[in-house]
Amino acid sequence: MNLVKCPRCDLNYILDGEKYCKVCQRELKGDSRDDEIELCSICNEEPALPGKDVCLFCLKEMNKSNSTPEPDELDGQENVDTANIGDMDSVSGMDEIIPDGMDDTDIPSQEFGEIESELSLEDVREDEEREAMEDEDEEDI
Repeated sequence: MNLVKCPRCDLNYILDGEKYCKVCQRELKGDSRDDEIELCSICNEEPALPGKDVCLFCLKEMNKSNSTPEPDELDGQENVDTANIGDMDSVSGMDEIIPDGMDDTDIPSQEFGEIESELSLEDVREDEEREAMEDEDEEDI
C-alpha cells in the first residue's frame, strides 16, 4: 500500500493500483464540483462578497450607518472649540523641560551653546589643523 503522486496533476497522492487521483477523475469525467455559494449573513438572500460574509447591499448599508453618528452617540463626545487653537503658545515660546533631580544650575550653558552653534566643514577642518599644530608645538618643547 504505497502512495505515489498522480501522474496527471503531480499534486495529489494515490494508491499504487489507482490510475488517477479523485480530482483528476472528476475533471476527466466532466463533473464539476460546484462551490457552495455562501449567502449574506444579514439578509440571507444575496450571495456574499468574496472574502466577506455580507452582500454588497448590506455592506453599503453598514458603511452608511457607520459614517453618520447617531445623536445619542454625540452626547458623550466633547465639543472642541477650534477658535481658541490659534491662541495657544507656540512651541518656541515654551520653557525648556529640565529632568527631575536637576535644576538650572546643574546644566552648563556652554554645552548647549556649543550644540546650538553650527560649524561649517571648513571651520571643522581649521579647528583640527589648529589642534594638530598645537600638538606639534607641544611635542617640540
